[in-house]
Amino acid sequence: MSIDNPRPSSFSLADWLCFAAAPTFAMMALLTAAYGDHDTMCMTGASVLSGMAPMYLLMAGFHLTPWLRLMARRTNGI
Repeated sequence: MSIDNPRPSSFSLADWLCFAAAPTFAMMALLTAAYGDHDTMCMTGASVLSGMAPMYLLMAGFHLTPWLRLMARRTNGI
């Protein structure tokens, strides 16, 4: 997004790619939890935080920044 023109319609391709990361990682976490990585979930003594699904959720959380900035701008009326 340009500093001179902060309107959402002025987003460049790179700005839109930033918005794609969080939903992509969240979807990957759901699919991995539902269809894959079952062998690590059944291991004795395995942590709930081990496996790919928690890692994808963590990555989705780290990539929420562009979404939070967009929501803040809309709330502030910019």
